Amino acid sequence: MSEGKKGPGRGGWLAIIVAVVIGLGLVRGNGHDGATSADPSPSAAAPSAASIPSAPSDPSDPSGGGAPSKPSGRYDPADYAAPVCQYAAEAGVDPQLLMAILYNESYKPHDPELERAWQRSKPDAAFGIANMHRAAFDDTKPGRPFASRQWEELPDDRNLAVQAAAWHLHDLAAQLPAHPSAPLTRNELMALGYNAGAGNMLAFARGVKIGSQAQSYLDRLRDNWAKSGEAVK
Repeated sequence: MSEGKKGPGRGGWLAIIVAVVIGLGLVRGNGHDGATSADPSPSAAAPSAASIPSAPSDPSDPSGGGAPSKPSGRYDPADYAAPVCQYAAEAGVDPQLLMAILYNESYKPHDPELERAWQRSKPDAAFGIANMHRAAFDDTKPGRPFASRQWEELPDDRNLAVQAAAWHLHDLAAQLPAHPSAPLTRNELMALGYNAGAGNMLAFARGVKIGSQAQSYLDRLRDNWAKSGEAVK
């Protein structure tokens, strides 16, 4: 999760899902659906790669490789290998790193209604499959191909979430010293920056000891590294 904001753990998300589903049921029962016809609300998980339509997140982007507008079933970051490779190339970052970030951030259900319901009670919550916070998104987008897009669109547009994460990693890389003191790779430092913020990333690059939360994120990144490489081959 970017900017060092941590959400509930896997067990906590189960309780949240139950509470939110009940709440959404009550809302619908009163005739106030959280989604509108102009704001599609896909379910938590993406379809298999074979069912992803070729519609780019940005209408002006002719390259295709779009995310499904109404994902259903199990969410697997590997289903987004095409946009990961596309936007990693666009931003000049390692697609394996970007995919590993998606795996690291897949600990919670990525359903637009659930994300928005949680954000109503926790305004600083992250949005989208890359779990990006508003400040990180707004700091990243100026001058970029998605400059006209809004943070609130992230839950519904998974391509946009991947693209924003790619450029955020690009900006983190630009801040790293040429020869960090820490015994970590540049990709590992960038992942820690995505999770804990640029300031902490630079401290880690100077050799400052990594805390328990950052170490847990790094451990998951290493666990996810091989399958991320396979996904983007």
